Amino acid sequence: MNITFAEIIPSLLPSPEILQLNSWELDKTATQIAVNVTSVQNPVRCPVCLAVSHRIHSQYRRKLSDLSWANFRVTLQLNVRKFFCINPRCQRRIFAERITDIAATWARKTQRLTQNLTAIGLSLAGNAGVRLSQYLGFKVSRNTLLNLVRRIPLAPIQTPLILGVDDFAFRKRHTYGSILVDLELEKSQPIAILKDREAETLAAWLKEHPGVEIVSRDRSRTYEKGVLQGAPNAIQVADRFHILQNLAEALAQVFGSQLKTLKEVEKLHTGFPASDANQTEIVPLPPASNQTKKEVSKAIQRRERRVIIHQQVWELRRQGLSGKAIAKKLGIGCTTVFRYLRHSTFQERNGRSDRGRSKLDPYKDYLLEQWNQKCYDTKKLFEDIQKQGYSGSYDTVARYTRRLREATGVQLRERIIHKRLPQVVEPLRCALTPRKVAGLVMQKFTQLDASDQQLIILLKSHSELGEVIEIAQDFTTLVRQRNPKQLDGWLERAINSNISPIQRFAVRLREDYDSVKAGVTLSVSNGPVEGHINRLKMLKRQMYGRASIDL
Repeated sequence: MNITFAEIIPSLLPSPEILQLNSWELDKTATQIAVNVTSVQNPVRCPVCLAVSHRIHSQYRRKLSDLSWANFRVTLQLNVRKFFCINPRCQRRIFAERITDIAATWARKTQRLTQNLTAIGLSLAGNAGVRLSQYLGFKVSRNTLLNLVRRIPLAPIQTPLILGVDDFAFRKRHTYGSILVDLELEKSQPIAILKDREAETLAAWLKEHPGVEIVSRDRSRTYEKGVLQGAPNAIQVADRFHILQNLAEALAQVFGSQLKTLKEVEKLHTGFPASDANQTEIVPLPPASNQTKKEVSKAIQRRERRVIIHQQVWELRRQGLSGKAIAKKLGIGCTTVFRYLRHSTFQERNGRSDRGRSKLDPYKDYLLEQWNQKCYDTKKLFEDIQKQGYSGSYDTVARYTRRLREATGVQLRERIIHKRLPQVVEPLRCALTPRKVAGLVMQKFTQLDASDQQLIILLKSHSELGEVIEIAQDFTTLVRQRNPKQLDGWLERAINSNISPIQRFAVRLREDYDSVKAGVTLSVSNGPVEGHINRLKMLKRQMYGRASIDL
């Protein structure tokens, strides 16, 4: 069956039953098809009075962009008629026929093209949407895509019974908003975004949408106040994740004041000589140190100066001076003063989180294996790992082999070909930091590996840390098992302890007692809200600089 292209074109047009094909023109150079069509819809009604009219006044031509055909852009040259309105009482005397199935009034794109572009803009936003549109043969700007998204009507808000609220940053540390999520549905849905995170704004929204029975929130006093003002009868639920996060912060403060103890535990945990089944001695690899004696001496002097300043800050504080006055008197920043005032005892600095990272890390297992197999030639080891993709310097490898010699007790230029050396192994763990220890303490003991369990036991053996670890583990068990009966006893125990960060944490829980108890009783969680905030951040970055809160 032979069908010509002219017979196919009408089937490709939008609403072919009301369009008559007049002609078409193919421009291969511009990869464009121009299709001339005329509207033949009948009857035609006045858009004001809806009266049917057959009296034609004139015609004019509209140009509409349509969906691409293969790699060719399509332009519809649509001949539209103008009519006289036959209703003498109508205010409109002459009107143009509306072809709403094909294009909206005054539009320059067909409805089906607009729908496709709206879907692209909704998924990819501005610049990314433009790139995909160009690939599909649509010529469009990023502003057009964003405007199409803005025109999408929002679904009417149905007041949820369970509402989740949390804040997000328009600009981090400067401007924040609030997101409200319906937690009642299986697939949680965001229902509103507020322009700020003030209590009055949340209270006003709750008053406009009465009927909320449960509100899940973080530990913010602002949201607590807003819910009390806007929905005083609603049950407030403190999110369990945020409660445990506050406990982890308190633990980090405690462990931060016990860095000396952590270093002792670290030595016991990683620096032990042992033997394997063949009675071959096993020794750990000593830590790398890139500091010279002069640099170590300067670091000690700087620490002593910080200790003296910490003492001076607290002495002036006891005399009644404000933080700003102390900063001015000592010639230091206000941030430093307030950081020192958070702890009555001097807090050691945390080590760098990237300490010990090197380009050599992926090849250390190979180097250790070759060294323990009596391959002591640094140059050969360097050439071997170069073939495996190592892009670092020879000096880095040489420093590592010097550490291997140091671990086995061999001098720098001593011949070791016929000497029996112990096996060298990497330490089990890297340096213990307060945050790392707090994270281990917060985990279930039964889910830790044997090495981490041994570490927790070593930490508990120190009187300074044993009590706080037991208190923290009891609370995490209480929250995970959702056992509110033990909450009162734990609060009493924590407040009566001599651990200041834990005391402050427990006092804040007692001030927010009802919502905390609801948090460890009900299954409601702010987890879906956090997920929507992550999605919101992605959308915000995609549309950065081109959109506002309406998108």
